[in-house]
Amino acid sequence: MAPVSPKKTAISRTDLSRPVRIGVEEGLISEEHSFFDYGCGRGDDLRRLEEMGIQAAGWDPGHRPDAPMKKSDTVNLGFVLNVVEDEDERRDILRSAWSLSGNALIVGARLKHDRKGLKGEDHEDGLVTSRGTFQKFFDQSELRGLIDQSLEAECLAAAPGVFIVFRDEALRQTFLARRQRRSTNAPRPRKSDILFEEHKGILEPLMEFYTERGRLPGPGELAETLAIEEAFGTLRQAFAVIRLVTGKEVWARIEEDRRQDMLVYLALARLSKRPRMGQLSSEMQRDVRALFGTHKKACEQADELLFAAGDLDKVHELTAEKPFGKTTPDSFYVHISALSSIDPILRVYEGCARHYLGHVEDANIIKMHRHRFQVSYLSYPKFERKAHPCLFDSLLVNLDTLSIKYRNYSESENPPVLHRKEAFIRSQHRLHSRFATLTAQEERAGLLDDTSVIGTSQGWASTLVKHNLAVRGHRLVRPTPRPHPVPKPG
Repeated sequence: MAPVSPKKTAISRTDLSRPVRIGVEEGLISEEHSFFDYGCGRGDDLRRLEEMGIQAAGWDPGHRPDAPMKKSDTVNLGFVLNVVEDEDERRDILRSAWSLSGNALIVGARLKHDRKGLKGEDHEDGLVTSRGTFQKFFDQSELRGLIDQSLEAECLAAAPGVFIVFRDEALRQTFLARRQRRSTNAPRPRKSDILFEEHKGILEPLMEFYTERGRLPGPGELAETLAIEEAFGTLRQAFAVIRLVTGKEVWARIEEDRRQDMLVYLALARLSKRPRMGQLSSEMQRDVRALFGTHKKACEQADELLFAAGDLDKVHELTAEKPFGKTTPDSFYVHISALSSIDPILRVYEGCARHYLGHVEDANIIKMHRHRFQVSYLSYPKFERKAHPCLFDSLLVNLDTLSIKYRNYSESENPPVLHRKEAFIRSQHRLHSRFATLTAQEERAGLLDDTSVIGTSQGWASTLVKHNLAVRGHRLVRPTPRPHPVPKPG
């Protein structure tokens, strides 16, 4: 068979490729960091980044062979390994791209489930498509192993088929810790407090800092420190005013949230190589001291958390009765917006799957199996806008075998359909009452009685027809009857 030209595989894009988009979302590609795209194809990512004001350069053997190789803060090797036939050449390319990276290397490749529907002739360890292009499809673990062995460094899964390798250990640990930090809104103070109102401009940054880290700022961490000390004497005295105005309990809850976030991070860090105290950034070192006293105490508590996540009896107990989330005899389901608010043991259980797989794009319902070490990531498009969205696809991770099972329902005539959406989210969610109101209407109408029928789109449609009802937006209505044709005279 004639050699396959990788130039043919370059496609024209109108948006950012997935590895580059993840780099932007994670702050690795920004105006403050230089970026180099190793195997940039037609350069669509470069043009889009330049429009965003980001310094970007690239090289491609087919489209930009004369462009210089530039050492940059972040280097992307996106979907290049797929089109290389020789295993040794893949390793050489990885090492070459790694040598250009100052902070991080992003590696993206197509996985085996991407091959579905693609026809071609088997060749080497991949196939040659009808367009004459070579494609190699990886297992998640196979791709991880190739990267780790080639670079002699441990990569992190950012998403299925996307890994990040960091040069700086502190940057790596900051990235991992940020994954576990839940979103929390700073409490609103009483407007009647004159002292707070007089210094609101400098106290609000202090509140935001404490909300994010669960502690007072250290030297150089808050620009307003000098102004606060001039007004209140010390940061601690200023925060005492904030506690008085907003209430002590809410800040105690924030401290506990940050403590749990750190424990989840440290528990999951043991799955690879947990960092020593000196390998953490100065900010994270202050977090550990403020929240736990010592790094040793924090790690001991994190180990207890990790071992508890490996106890299926404990997982079964924790998922039995929850203020939110849907529990069935075999599984526990929760919307991704509420994931950071579940019990830390369950966060670690799910985090073990995400440590292997990375972030699963478009998955919005997480399914934790209660009798097997498995986690499924389910995608229900338009979850917020559509009253009863259909399942688009699912990705199951078996934590015992470290295997992945992918299913696509997009072409199914009868995909699963979702009901009782309010059960998957927290009561504080802005749409909780809307979802709950629709469920109450459907319960009163008897639409949800036969769960063996309504679980699929066809069964749900037939149930609505049987009861002469329809769903408009998030309201239950009677379908408008079609007018009978008026007979023509004569």
